[in-house]
Amino acid sequence: MSEVKSPAMFSKENYIWMLAGVLVIALGMFLMSGGQSNTDPTVFNKDAVYSSTRITIAPILILAGLALEIFAIFKKPKAA
Repeated sequence: MSEVKSPAMFSKENYIWMLAGVLVIALGMFLMSGGQSNTDPTVFNKDAVYSSTRITIAPILILAGLALEIFAIFKKPKAA
């Protein structure tokens, strides 16, 4: 019996876009975690916790990565 092969759901280009989206999300998560915010655990360092990198840039990167993932999933493969 011969098997009927269906076309691949994603092309190599889709996977590259997906990888880019995962990397952007990972960068956003890394920036959101930040570094050591306090040297003394009894002192609250407001500037380190509420920095613009943690509360603005990192979430924007995460949302951009999710948008890249959606784009990668819905992108039609080029006709060969």
